[in-house]
Amino acid sequence: MSKKINSALKDLKKALEAHADVVGGSAVSLKKAQRASAKVAAAAEAYAEAVQAKSGLGSPFTTNVSPGLEDATLASLTAERNSIKQHLTGPVPILQPQEEHHEEHHQDHGQDHEEHHEEESNDESNNDDDDDDNDNRDAELKAN
Repeated sequence: MSKKINSALKDLKKALEAHADVVGGSAVSLKKAQRASAKVAAAAEAYAEAVQAKSGLGSPFTTNVSPGLEDATLASLTAERNSIKQHLTGPVPILQPQEEHHEEHHQDHGQDHEEHHEEESNDESNNDDDDDDNDNRDAELKAN
């Protein structure tokens, strides 16, 4: 065993024994209990740091679960994660390659462009008819 880990372990054992003596008696002094708790916390931190320095492992005193979350929240998050893991996602659409899509767009655009020209030429022929109608009206007005 590493000298640092062994030393930290002895300090932790002493702090725990002192804490047990203080809080295990018939009359518990609040100040003494708080000081004993602080010594246990400091000794535990020193032990965890010695373990981390030697092995690279995290503190043996912490849990894997975040201590800031309530039990109900953790249970809800766990249930949600398990539900998502068990259900498959919907189908994933397969997109056409960019070139094919680009060519189709040009073909469609070309058809639209031709149709637009046909409409314009129809409009122009209709306009010619309108001009003839206007000429006829002018001639009628002059005759009257």
